[in-house]
Amino acid sequence: MMKKSISASKASLVLFLCQMISALDVPLDLSQPPTITQQSPKDYIVDPRENIVIQCEAKGKPPPSFSWTRNGTHFDIDKDAQVTMKPNSGTLVINIMNGGKAEAYEGVYQCTARNERGAAISNNIVIRPSRSPLWTKEKLEPNQVREGDSLVLHCRPPVGLPPPIIFWMDNAFQRLPQSERVSQGLNGDLYFSNVQPEDTREDYICYARFNHTQTIQQKQPISVKVFSMDSLNDTIAANLSDTDIYGAKPVTERQPILLTPTGSTSTKVELRGNVLLLECIAAGLPTPVIRWIKEGGELPANRTFFENFKKTLKIIDVSEADSGNYKCIARNILGSAHHVISVTVKAAPYWITAPRNLVLSPGEDGTLICRANGNPKPNISWLANGVPIAIAPEDPSRKVDGDTIIFSHVQERSSAVYQCNASNEYGYLLANAFVNVLAEPPRILTPANKLYQVIADSPALLDCAYFGSPKPEIEWFKGVKGSILRGDEYVFHDNGTLEIPVAQKDSTGTYTCVARNELGKIQNEVRLEVKDPTMIIKQPEYKVIQRYGQVSFECIIKHDFTLLPTVIWLKDNDELPDDERFLVGKDNLTIMNVTDKDDGTYTCIVNTTLDSVSASAVLTVVARPNPPFDLELTGQLERSVELSWIPGDENNSPITNFVIEYEDGLHEPGVWHYQTEVPGTQTTVQLKLSPYVNYSFRVIAVNEIGRSQPSEPSEQYLTKSANPDENPSNVQGIGSEPDNLVITWESLKGFQSNGPGLQYKVSWRQKDVDDEWTSVIVANVSKYIVSGTPTFVPYEIKVQALNDLGYAPEPSEVIGHSGEDLPMVAPGNVQVHVINSTLAKVHWDPVPLKTVRGHLQGYKVYYWKVQSLSRRSRRHVEKKILTFRGNKTFGMLPGLEPYSSYKLNVRVVNGKGEGPASPDKVFKTPEGVPSSPSFLKITNPTLDSLTLEWGSPTHPNGVLTSYILKFQPINNTHELGPLVEIRIPANESSLILKNLNYSTRYKFYFNAQTSVGSGSQITEEAVTIMDEAMASRQVDIATQGWFIGLMCAVALLILILLIVCFIRRNKGGKYPVKEKEDAHADPEIQPMKEDDGTFGEYSDAEDHKPLKKGSRTPSDRTVKKEDSDDSLVDYGEGVNGQFNEDGSFIGQYSGKKEKEPAEGNESSEAPSPVNAMNSFV
Repeated sequence: MMKKSISASKASLVLFLCQMISALDVPLDLSQPPTITQQSPKDYIVDPRENIVIQCEAKGKPPPSFSWTRNGTHFDIDKDAQVTMKPNSGTLVINIMNGGKAEAYEGVYQCTARNERGAAISNNIVIRPSRSPLWTKEKLEPNQVREGDSLVLHCRPPVGLPPPIIFWMDNAFQRLPQSERVSQGLNGDLYFSNVQPEDTREDYICYARFNHTQTIQQKQPISVKVFSMDSLNDTIAANLSDTDIYGAKPVTERQPILLTPTGSTSTKVELRGNVLLLECIAAGLPTPVIRWIKEGGELPANRTFFENFKKTLKIIDVSEADSGNYKCIARNILGSAHHVISVTVKAAPYWITAPRNLVLSPGEDGTLICRANGNPKPNISWLANGVPIAIAPEDPSRKVDGDTIIFSHVQERSSAVYQCNASNEYGYLLANAFVNVLAEPPRILTPANKLYQVIADSPALLDCAYFGSPKPEIEWFKGVKGSILRGDEYVFHDNGTLEIPVAQKDSTGTYTCVARNELGKIQNEVRLEVKDPTMIIKQPEYKVIQRYGQVSFECIIKHDFTLLPTVIWLKDNDELPDDERFLVGKDNLTIMNVTDKDDGTYTCIVNTTLDSVSASAVLTVVARPNPPFDLELTGQLERSVELSWIPGDENNSPITNFVIEYEDGLHEPGVWHYQTEVPGTQTTVQLKLSPYVNYSFRVIAVNEIGRSQPSEPSEQYLTKSANPDENPSNVQGIGSEPDNLVITWESLKGFQSNGPGLQYKVSWRQKDVDDEWTSVIVANVSKYIVSGTPTFVPYEIKVQALNDLGYAPEPSEVIGHSGEDLPMVAPGNVQVHVINSTLAKVHWDPVPLKTVRGHLQGYKVYYWKVQSLSRRSRRHVEKKILTFRGNKTFGMLPGLEPYSSYKLNVRVVNGKGEGPASPDKVFKTPEGVPSSPSFLKITNPTLDSLTLEWGSPTHPNGVLTSYILKFQPINNTHELGPLVEIRIPANESSLILKNLNYSTRYKFYFNAQTSVGSGSQITEEAVTIMDEAMASRQVDIATQGWFIGLMCAVALLILILLIVCFIRRNKGGKYPVKEKEDAHADPEIQPMKEDDGTFGEYSDAEDHKPLKKGSRTPSDRTVKKEDSDDSLVDYGEGVNGQFNEDGSFIGQYSGKKEKEPAEGNESSEAPSPVNAMNSFV
């Protein structure tokens, strides 16, 4: 919600339009007749204890002199020492505080201000001192009234000036409560439509407050005693014999009658513009309700109000249209009464056109107009310089025509002050207007170069206040040499103001006002600046927040950069509370720890010197509801009751449902249980009850925020005892020993007992045997043990509740069993069928059910490995157990080890435990494929050979027949060569491969075989070494001094190239990758390794080949998979190869990683500058 308040320019428009209505002011440096500027009110009530000040101020040139009349005759202030006149003023001060009496100065006063050009007079000012007389002493009789009758307590305050304000209080100075039944009338009397016993009291006191003198007068207390019918009957009974007929009538209902006004009709006269008050107060029982109508019309909207419980009709600012008949209707259930008030609205005189000052130049014509209206129509009379115009000195240029004076060819002697008097029986109006004859060239009263600032798209009003006689003509120009302004886009006012109705940014500039008459010409410049409007671009939004939360309202603004905005926040159109929880930021308002009182409308107001905008948003604070209250139990029956309640405040979140809980004060005091719940629109519920429960209820309200606190408990309600309605639940019979039966049940809760003395009748008999029921009555327990029973025999069981009043209904029977014992026999005919090397199936015959001696739960198979057939060594026996539920006679044994010997047995299981085991059954698993060899190491690389060593499989799973070795070379592009396969006898553990290529990488695949097939393989990689002669030459060259110098020169060159590269790169230069590779020296394509300080190989973004010739490995010599998407690790099964710079394989020589110093070039050979060169190739 956004509002834009009135801008400064609009306020200026209102001011200028007001100026247009009045005549132009004559500058005070020019001769002019007197003008009254200030005077006391016509009806002037003064405080008799203070000095009387009668104001009369006037202006004129030359300054006027002052004189007074009192009661129509000259008041000579020089002869009264108590009266003085203020210097340069006509204001009188009558000194009362030094011995004067205000009553001596009552009367009608009039002031006259006079100079050589005329005389102006004030209104007739009636001076009256205020009065606050005491109450006359009177003897007040006590008011004794019967209950239900009407009563009027009269106030009759003393007549004061002005009239006092009346109110009723008691001895404790507390206002007496008023209602539709008891209220105060406009005359101050206290009206009772019907009295009640609680109206009895002895201190009904009427007070009259005289505001003018700040005094309060008190009437003597009035006593009222109300007799009720019961007390009247008791009084009569005490004074009459038994044979007398006595008895006051009971309080009877009565139809309404009007206490005020009396009769069926009345009249009322009110003056236009005043407040019309009409009153109707009625008696009756029940108390009547008042309604108002206007016959033949509607009550005026927006001006009609009802007061004093609708007994008073109030219409403000009445006009002649409000005349008519107003009817009040008093109604109760027995009938109605009415009264018609005929209202006539009269009017004291009021102006239609008041005369305005007239400035004329010699020889000009003019008129003074005085038009007024009223009811009755007022008489118009003229005075000249305070003298009736009929007896005033004649002026040939003046002609009176009713309400108009016409002036023709005026001369300087025609200057005077004229008074117009409009009067009727309800009052008068007096207005002064002068005629000033002057010959003056134009003058502009607006300051030069005055700056006007307005907001774009709003009116701009440029002032050009002027004076001259004859009246000058006004013209406006824009700019220094601009043309005269004309057209619809401008409005030219009579007072010289230029209005631009819709100012735009291009309206900014300098404007020139020119005033000219026949005596001269003058101009003035003003400046106009048009500013951008202030806007709220992010308005506060409607917020719903939980109590004790935090909320923020945004108010982001946009404004003209030359204007300084101020932001004010209001709550409900008033200042924010003085509370540190309210934090006002630059563009937001934050409220911390929100409470219920923060609920309301928040408004952001942005003010500048030129405009104001605002935006509002509502904050709704929600919370859990307040607890319900006033719980009431009605309709109490043996098995039901009605509960009603009044909901608490929902705290701005509707109540969705009510939860009803109960407490059993007899069995579980202090424990509350859920009873039921009802919708949030329901406030009564019929509750089902159980016997022998001392109920209390409470209600919890629920809304979207949560649950309220519980209500206060209701009154307690104890229901009568009765037989139990139900029997215990969950009855079971299960033996704990082979010779007993344990009968258990869930006991009834306290409120289920339905009465005192709760017990249980436990009955049992063996099933399928023609036995009688055996019964026992036990206390309020939940278990009974029957001893000496056969083992695992079915029984019929029932448990019945009873209390002091009788038994519950017949219970249903359940089947239980006496105690179990261990099974007697083992399963027979156990057979094993081996399916494969890891899976077998076992079969057995079921045992007879009689030998189970309990509930058959299933069978357990115990099996364990005796030994491996490939290794004759024994190991610790670990038995495994598989359980097969129910009456199954077979099962699968998974997870067996191939080529092994196993044993198993089978046992039956019941609730007591396991039976004896069957005889052990032996079975064997066939061979399987072996696991992978335990290791593979490649050692002793030469120019054309590699030595391979391996370990046998950890799990041969049979008899090994051979090993299979496959290998193939890998070139520099990681492409695999032809695959070679070699079969190796099973008893071998090493092999020397010969006739290999020198300096070549090979990949090996190795696995073992049994008669069943091949096992899983392991992989490794290795590299043959380079030519030994070349290696020797490298060592020789590295020891030469010239070569050391050459290497230093190369290093220096690399440093220079590195610097040049960075310089050119910063300048945006481009370097072809191929040229850098050919140069072998560009550090941009050979990034420095962080771990060893050497340069690495350049890798093309489109060809990730990390194992090019000469590539370097990390300092720990491990080829890491994350270093390249195409690492050699991908060709094996997780084995990380380790290589030197020359490509030789060192990863598994000794079975551990060797930590060598990370200095120079890493190699299995001695450090050599040639190897350093190779790292760049």
